[in-house]
Amino acid sequence: MKDVLKKAEEHMGKSVAVLQDDYAAIRAGRANPAVLDKVMVDYYGAPTAINQLAAVSVAEARILTIQPWDASVCRAIEKAIQTSDIGINPQSDGKIIRMVFPPLTEDRRKELAKDIRKMAEDAKIAVRNIRRDAMDKLKAMKKGGELTEDDLKQAEKKTQDLTDKYCKEIDSVQEKKQKEIMEI
Repeated sequence: MKDVLKKAEEHMGKSVAVLQDDYAAIRAGRANPAVLDKVMVDYYGAPTAINQLAAVSVAEARILTIQPWDASVCRAIEKAIQTSDIGINPQSDGKIIRMVFPPLTEDRRKELAKDIRKMAEDAKIAVRNIRRDAMDKLKAMKKGGELTEDDLKQAEKKTQDLTDKYCKEIDSVQEKKQKEIMEI
């Protein structure tokens, strides 16, 4: 029983972590190195993350600088950013690449807010699916004689409490990201 609950809590925690990673990749008008996490550069035939090829830093609130350790890869990084879905054109002087983040329009903010709500709802669905799977395992354990009726009720309550806890956490993460997006 305890390992079923422990596994469920672990999976629910991972669902929240995935949501936070997805939110980090959404650009909110500010320079954020996390927007480059999913961009891969073809480096000698191997797809490589930008942060493994260069120092990525925030120069100003809306400017991200990328300084490759090997100047010959500068063009490849620039090309990878242009072909990605970030929507920002990098400017390069051959040694340093700068990405200027434009301020978000009101329409784009509302669109991002919708996406954020949908991502949070998907995370909640994942948490509820984990709850369902845990409940099914607990009921199977009762059928198999491993649990008593009282143990089952207690375990179901704990599983529901975990679900509520992680759904609240998802709500707070969503609220925080929405505030960040709606800020001008």
